[in-house]
This record gives sequence, structure tokens and C-alpha cells, in this order.
Amino acid sequence: MAQIKSAFSHTSTAREVIEGHDLRGRTVLVTGATSGIGLETARALASAGATVILPARDLERGELAAREITSGEPGAVVHVYQLDLASLDSVTALTSRLRDDFEQLDILVNNAGVMATPFGRTENGFEQQFGTNHLGHFALFQGVKPLLSVAKAPRVVALSSIAHRISDVDFGDLDFSKRPYDKWVAYGQSKTACSLFAVGVARHSAIPSISAFAVHPGGIMTGLQKFLPAEEMRAMGWVDDEGKVNELFKSVEQGASTSVWAAVGSELAGRTGLYLENCQEAAPWSPGRPMMGVKDYALDVTNAERLWAVSNEMLDSAARS
Repeated sequence: MAQIKSAFSHTSTAREVIEGHDLRGRTVLVTGATSGIGLETARALASAGATVILPARDLERGELAAREITSGEPGAVVHVYQLDLASLDSVTALTSRLRDDFEQLDILVNNAGVMATPFGRTENGFEQQFGTNHLGHFALFQGVKPLLSVAKAPRVVALSSIAHRISDVDFGDLDFSKRPYDKWVAYGQSKTACSLFAVGVARHSAIPSISAFAVHPGGIMTGLQKFLPAEEMRAMGWVDDEGKVNELFKSVEQGASTSVWAAVGSELAGRTGLYLENCQEAAPWSPGRPMMGVKDYALDVTNAERLWAVSNEMLDSAARS
């Protein structure tokens, strides 16, 4: 099947992508929307008339983000809720409230994440990056599935990363119980899991009209880098000796564009399980273009099936403990 393309590119902004779309009467949920590309994604969707659900670990920051959106978009409707993706109890509490407060959910954007953290475990004992980036969002999806099931053509957007090329999912040691911890391998594994989640959604949701897409937003300097020392970012070429950001990095407005396209792009209607970048369907990764494309294992159906089953087992185990 031909690679899906759009009229947009790596320089397009979320505002440009959302122009002409009418989302009045539709409800969207964006995690990690208190800052960075999550906030810009929520802002763009709100500008098209969508009711925005903004879950936040820090409610004060959530309220500030909501006010920022509504101040720039008079009439925008933004609801702030408590959510800590590293706590399955928190996810359960949120989804229970959402099922009481809303009749449907049209778009779910799993945007929140952590990157290159020191070794740690979530409240439920999972490795921090896998537990937050994948399992927390997996549990969120399961909890809001009844709301997605009544939407006309719901979409799920899972933020992955070019860092998925660092590691496939190691099903023999997801939590680094046997191998030495490597913060980048752990991050890469979690982002591969996010892509495989998008592959699995349509196969396991029992919602015939649902679509799910993995998104690589590009390099953007946001709060995601908070665990990285300045010398490490200089060594990787992300910033120079004066702290100036590499010109190849996108702005926040550009970084949110592919998430918004995944949520509303008409070119994607009827499709699912794709990996997107620069507002296009990504080509297969190749050594000649190492910073673009998707590795085969991140879209592998067998891997996606296995991850879905293992993720359910991990959630069930946590619930019993």
C-alpha cells in the first residue's frame, strides 16, 4: 500500500494542521498537556472547538495550562483532572471519574512521558520509563475504552520517538531485573512499546471504527530533557557550548503538528497501526537515513500481540498485589 502523505511537512505547525477542522461536539484527552508539545496539541484541538480533558499530576500546573489555553481561545472548554501515570490507582480513579462525567471520548492523545531517567520503579514496581510511558497509558486506554466505543470514529495517538531504534522490547527482562540498567535502552524500549501499542489497539479494542497511530514528533527542547546534564546534551550535539539549541530541532508548535495530524488528518481515515513523522507516514528505517523512519520490530504484529498480552498480565498482577 502506498505511503500516506499530507500537504504538511517537518516545518508545519499544529495551527496550520488544525486549520479548517471543526471539532465542536467532540471530546479529546491529552496527557502531558501542562507544557511543551502536549500543551500545544491541546491548544490546537481546543481552537477547533473540541472539549479538552487535561489530566495533570500537578493540579496547579494543570489549571495554569487550562487558563493559558482559554485566554488565547475565548470559549474553549478545558477540564482539568488529577493523573499520575506512574500510579495505576491514579489511572483507575481518573477513568472512573471520566466515565461518570462524559458520554464519549473521540480522541485520546497519549503524549506524556519521561526520558532517560535514573533507575527507578513506579508505585506498582515497574521500571519507571516502561511503567510510565507505556503501561500507564495502556491502563488509561483500557479505562476509557467504553467512552471511545460510542464515538463515531475514535482515534488514539501514541507518542513514540526515533529513540525506538535503540531497543526492541526485551520480553525476557522488561524491568531490568537481570541486565544492567541503561537509561537510553530503557527509553528506547518504552518508545517501541508505544508504537506496538498503536498496532494492537484496533486488533484488541473490539471497536470496529477505531484508529490508532504512533507519532515521532521530532527533536524538540522541552521539559523532557530535565534528567539530562548539560554536558551530555552538548556531547550529543543537541546544544552548543553556549547552550544554543541545534537548528535541526523543531519549535514546540512544529513538534505538535504530527500529533494533531494523527488526530484529525482526513488522509488517515480508515487506516490504523501506522508510525507517523513530519506529518507523513514514516518510511522503513535505513542506515542511510538514521534519524528518520521506523524499524520493522516497532510495527511487528507478533510483537504487538505479545506486548498486549504481557501488559494485561502486568496490570492484573498489580491489581492482585
